[in-house]
Amino acid sequence: MRFALAYPLTAALALTASGTSAQDLITRDRVGPADAPNVMTFRLTAFDLYSSDDATREFFEERFLELMAEYPDWRIETQLQTDNIGQEQARMLEQVRAGRGPDCAMIDSSQLGLFKSAGVLSPMNDHFTQDQIDDLFPFVRDGVSDADGNVLAWWWFTSLQVLYRDASLVPDAPETWEDLQAAALTTVEAGREGVLFNGGRWEGTAFDWLPNFWAQGGELVDADGRPVFNEGDNRDKMLAAINFYKDLVDAGAAPSRVTTIINYDEFNAAAAAGTAGLFIGGNWQYGQLRGTLSEDDFANWELSELPGPTADQRATGTGGWTIGAFSDDATAVEICARMAYEIYATEGNAFQGLLPTSAGLYDDYDAFDGLEYDAFAEALVNGVARPGAAIYPEISNQLQVLLGDVLSGSATPEAALDAAAAAVDAAYARL
Repeated sequence: MRFALAYPLTAALALTASGTSAQDLITRDRVGPADAPNVMTFRLTAFDLYSSDDATREFFEERFLELMAEYPDWRIETQLQTDNIGQEQARMLEQVRAGRGPDCAMIDSSQLGLFKSAGVLSPMNDHFTQDQIDDLFPFVRDGVSDADGNVLAWWWFTSLQVLYRDASLVPDAPETWEDLQAAALTTVEAGREGVLFNGGRWEGTAFDWLPNFWAQGGELVDADGRPVFNEGDNRDKMLAAINFYKDLVDAGAAPSRVTTIINYDEFNAAAAAGTAGLFIGGNWQYGQLRGTLSEDDFANWELSELPGPTADQRATGTGGWTIGAFSDDATAVEICARMAYEIYATEGNAFQGLLPTSAGLYDDYDAFDGLEYDAFAEALVNGVARPGAAIYPEISNQLQVLLGDVLSGSATPEAALDAAAAAVDAAYARL
């Protein structure tokens, strides 16, 4: 079945039977009648229902009005999250534990594990079919489920990293690390910079590099959230992934300036300037390139799954947001689950061009037509989420330092890894 998107704000939604206007039903902190006897609190980000983009805001207003028309005795009191994700999520978890949290909330996917381990999420199994659950990508299904198979949240959109290349110089997608180095050197011979990637001090550097570790089956933390990336086979896999980046720079397949790159926009700029041959970036950059480059230049750019140590060893980092319920009220949990799927995960994703977490949805909406979405869906099968462990931010920080030191030549991979592990272990001991 195909679904086309249509989103005019209809007269039926603009007015209720009592003559109440839609404007009265949606305010900056409420959805539904102000005098509704039942209240569900929902903590969300400001990018959808309260978007500064008029079309986006109107689309979500209509969807919320449609849903809440089925619950005339309920209203949603909305609470906006701040932009400081880590701080906001930690504060919310503390509030939930103290019984002062929202009934329903958007939870960053990298933080979901903390909420699961805290035992504060209400199961949503009754509100999803088994087919819907089975259709989730494996990393998503694992991320939202507990050991008993309970669905504790709905991961409504995701993101991933891919390899972009100028196909006029690199016609075939590199499948292995060796392939990528050879392809990058080919572009250097043509006067380009080779392969670009984040290498400076920020989360993007760790996030883009970690798939090289995960593709080998490496694990950052154990089941208890204890850092184990420098132990046993994990250490060998870490060193292999570090040396992959180091070899790219040492061979001239990547410029030394990667250690200063802390923004994906630099890749778009290099593509526009004709200096980039390949780069590791996010799925969202495909649309940005289409809007930045001339039609002829854009036609040269293709994307593919990140190369691995072998063609059969692949991984990509995945992000995105989930929606979970903290309420004991069955109706509040039902509304929360229906919002997550019926508003955000399906039509909302198609409207905004965000990547669904369910394989079948790529076929259900015209918005996901295009070879790029086929490539995204294929790569997401090998998606890996950042661990929802309290120590992850420090692991990321130390990996950023490690890569900078190794790529600049100021430390060997072994010494840098030992220093990173020691710093992480010390931070873990303080938790």
